[in-house]
Amino acid sequence: MSDTNQSSIESFNAGRQRMQAWRRQKNRAALLISILAMAFGLFWLIWILFSTVTKGIDGMSLALFTEMTPPPNTAGGGLANAIAGSGLLILWATVIGTPLGIMAGIYLAEYGRKSLLASLVRFINDILLSAPSIVVGLFVYTIVVVRMEHFSGWAGVIALALLQIPIVIRTTENMLRLVPDSLREAAYALGTPKWKIILSLTLKASTSGIITGVLLAIARIAGETAPLLFTALSNQFWSLDLSHPIASLPVTIFKFAMSPFSEWQHLAWAGVLLITLCVLLLNILARVVFAKKKY
Repeated sequence: MSDTNQSSIESFNAGRQRMQAWRRQKNRAALLISILAMAFGLFWLIWILFSTVTKGIDGMSLALFTEMTPPPNTAGGGLANAIAGSGLLILWATVIGTPLGIMAGIYLAEYGRKSLLASLVRFINDILLSAPSIVVGLFVYTIVVVRMEHFSGWAGVIALALLQIPIVIRTTENMLRLVPDSLREAAYALGTPKWKIILSLTLKASTSGIITGVLLAIARIAGETAPLLFTALSNQFWSLDLSHPIASLPVTIFKFAMSPFSEWQHLAWAGVLLITLCVLLLNILARVVFAKKKY
């Protein structure tokens, strides 16, 4: 009897060792695939960043920020009008999109929750999050540009705001839902009205997360080109009038990069480096804000 038990134990241990060895092999294979995938992605990322820096660093000068876009096949010039136009478009898109996104996120997290309307809004918001930006640009072109019968900066602002709103909605809702319901219930027990709970408790506790979402949304729209081609178009001269076509950095980069003129291509690479640095700084700022809240 003892020999039989010993044999069974040895057989069980042998089977367990084989299973453990098989699991270790699968773990090594999965780890190797993960490392290769990471290396593959990093290779292209480093290559893109290296090309951007090496080709754009020579164009980073004071003239880039102070001079207008030059005529074709002309030496010198800068991107001052395109930088100012992009800043204006992003500013007004944020002014319009951020309050709407925050208010919608508050409704979904505090009022709607599991209602049919909230589920429908979340579904539409998910579609907008994954929709190509060119679709949004074409939509705004149809309902704004065609009716106005001309391109304008305001059409570009609307297109960028429509791209920004879904990100702010998702971030605001997620941050508000992280606040424990026990805090809301304690405030209700003290007789605090719902609007005051939202302003003084839930929004205050979620401020850093919401700001992070807004910064990421700004970074998202900062490099959009397709919507602006259908809406704001472009402008070769200095103009801050949003009722007419206005220059923007992404569209100018696209136009200059596709041109046969080396001077324009040189400015395009400088613009690429500039917009890359801006997006990088916004992402770093968002992570710093979130880290401060976390700790």
